[in-house]
Amino acid sequence: MQKGFLSINTGTGKGKTTAALGQVLRALGHDKRVCMIQFIKGSWQYGELFSVRRFSDLLDFHVMGKGFTFLSDNLDEDRRIAQEGWALADKALTSKDYFMLVLDEFTYLLKYQFLEIATVITALNNRRPDLHVVITGRDAPQALIDMSDLVTEMKEIKHPYHSGVKARKGIEF
Repeated sequence: MQKGFLSINTGTGKGKTTAALGQVLRALGHDKRVCMIQFIKGSWQYGELFSVRRFSDLLDFHVMGKGFTFLSDNLDEDRRIAQEGWALADKALTSKDYFMLVLDEFTYLLKYQFLEIATVITALNNRRPDLHVVITGRDAPQALIDMSDLVTEMKEIKHPYHSGVKARKGIEF
């Protein structure tokens, strides 16, 4: 049996989710089942939502959030939704259904203390041994970094947003 890797895409730069989606596409190309849970993405329409419909036979895709938590006026509701998403993730960690589990924007749940880091570490340590897990989000806690097999830090050098360019359909969403 091959060991499943725990990978983290973190940092302030753009591309964390995009890199994870590249891994998802690679797995789907080999007819591997994937579960992706997006924890912060809101109810707006973005490209991933349209694309994943084409892979509904191999990809379980869940949006568990209402937008950027740090702008929320109802943190209790955000916490409840985050914990529902974690319940899905916790089941997927031991399920025999998936080759890969992606926890997109997951680090925010830890940063805002919606979940206890000890609970997450225990669940990740007890995951199915051959399950590949990809976690994305800024400010990955050191404890997650330490236990990971692969950590990539995206670092912003230059971004069009700082020149007044707004998010573009097909590029940022």
